[in-house]
Amino acid sequence: MEEFVFGDDFETDLNELLDICSEFAPIQKNGSFIVDSAKPAILEMINYVVKDNSESAALIDWLDQTDFWAAPASTRFHGNVKGGLAFHTFKVIEQCLIFAKPILENFYKSPLAKEYNISVADIFIAALAHDFCKTNFYGVEYRNTKDISGNWIKQPFYKTKSDNRNLGHGNESVLILLKILPSYINNRPVIEAISRHMGFSDLSESEGYNYSLFLQNPLVILLQLADQTAAQWFNA
Repeated sequence: MEEFVFGDDFETDLNELLDICSEFAPIQKNGSFIVDSAKPAILEMINYVVKDNSESAALIDWLDQTDFWAAPASTRFHGNVKGGLAFHTFKVIEQCLIFAKPILENFYKSPLAKEYNISVADIFIAALAHDFCKTNFYGVEYRNTKDISGNWIKQPFYKTKSDNRNLGHGNESVLILLKILPSYINNRPVIEAISRHMGFSDLSESEGYNYSLFLQNPLVILLQLADQTAAQWFNA
């Protein structure tokens, strides 16, 4: 089989986004977060990747109008702090970019190589949008607890809102993305990657019977790996 070679655009775009990640470095080597760095890093990447000015404006407006920048990534696990969703999203983007070449180089040696042509824009948008469903999803409540001096205080904590209507973790994020960027309606690799990024854990029984077919899409594998390593290796 003829050896696959990435195009100049892929290499250029990948290196540009990796440079942006390094420049802002919202997540430090010791695991600490720099609160004010995730937003400008993501915005700069959007302005670089999304070439259509109206679409980039729509995407940024949506991020600013929701609680994306302030929301947690979960209630108890990774990123369960203010701004955790933005930090988690940034780290998933970065992990996707780091893993992109070795995973795709290996995929393009397979018999399925001609079935997919994944761009850096596809990788970025899939990673950015994979947890869009978590915007406006959590609320702050308070519980009584004692402080270090034994005094009772009101301690805030995050809790999933009781009135949420959700089509499923991945599918809800797809729906939100398509409302913001309708041009992605025919981009099956990106849609599949977001929809199936949770693996079996977010599928109904009927959806699970042909799940293995989605693993033929290298972007599904890439996003799953990035999401898991961001959470488990970096607690982001």
